[in-house]
Amino acid sequence: MVKEKLEQNQGSKPMSLMMVTISTGFVGGVFWSLLGYLAYTFHFTELKPTMILDPWTVGEWKGGWIGVVLSLLIMGLIGISAALIYYFTLKNAQSIWISALYGFILFLIVFFLLNPLFPSLNPVNELKRDTIITTVCLYILFGVFVGYSISYEYKEQFLSGKEEKEGNY
Repeated sequence: MVKEKLEQNQGSKPMSLMMVTISTGFVGGVFWSLLGYLAYTFHFTELKPTMILDPWTVGEWKGGWIGVVLSLLIMGLIGISAALIYYFTLKNAQSIWISALYGFILFLIVFFLLNPLFPSLNPVNELKRDTIITTVCLYILFGVFVGYSISYEYKEQFLSGKEEKEGNY
């Protein structure tokens, strides 16, 4: 009797680590930017989520819902870049503290090095304490989300690939 391979009996192939990294970066960028938008809405921060559009666009439309949606999508793309940087440099780090430090370093890069790119972004010493604390926390949480997700998936795929090669299941 010949066993047929039924679709329901076939296991799904896991996504490659690169695809996990890209999707994690996009989801993380959109999700944490959306939380940043909520923080702005509830006055935890004075930073508008649409400030990412300031250097490149003109008009009042960027303050409306189209600007917010476009800003969230752009932050998703930037999140992919941040996730790829983590993937190429720190994917084998198994500490949540490394991921948190990565998020804090991203905060420092954006608020100190890239500050001149954004005309609506005041220097850090001119921001309110609530804004600084909220923003630092969001960046750290983004770093932990992206970094720990990538490191965990790297560990899972690395160990499962190593076990399969050795014949240990």
